[in-house]
Amino acid sequence: MTLESKFQAELISELHDIYPEGIILKNDANYLQGFPDITILLDHFWAVLETKRYSKSSRQPNQQYYIEKLDEMSFAAFISRENRDEVLHDLQQAFRSRR
Repeated sequence: MTLESKFQAELISELHDIYPEGIILKNDANYLQGFPDITILLDHFWAVLETKRYSKSSRQPNQQYYIEKLDEMSFAAFISRENRDEVLHDLQQAFRSRR
């Protein structure tokens, strides 16, 4: 298992623990190129996360576009081990403000 896929699996498990009433989806990378890896559905709100091995890891075409566009609509972010705590905090704040 690569470092990114291991981090992604750990993150999905953690998201299930944080949001047991939510739905956590791993998106199909082959369906829409550049679309974020994880979707979180909670109450009437949603968020997407694009996992990266490192915060400075290269980004595939369209990833920045989707993160910016989807963040305008709800919440979207790049997440890596380096910024994990900050992004999860921001995500919790975003969900709280919308409940």
